[in-house]
Amino acid sequence: MSFQEALELVNRDERFKATVYAMNTLLIHKGIYSQEEFEGMFTEWVAKELKKAQRERSIPRSSFCEA
Repeated sequence: MSFQEALELVNRDERFKATVYAMNTLLIHKGIYSQEEFEGMFTEWVAKELKKAQRERSIPRSSFCEA
């Protein structure tokens, strides 16, 4: 399968996921960072985003919409 054929077989979201997978795999194999470092950064980002979402849900909308 060629790269162009692969691009045509998947949607935009799947292309993005494949790009991230390829980049992370290459960076790990090149020794830029380890699998453990990647997992740590991934976990840190998810935890940060969850906290951010929880904060946004706990702030009443009226605080932002003053007349």
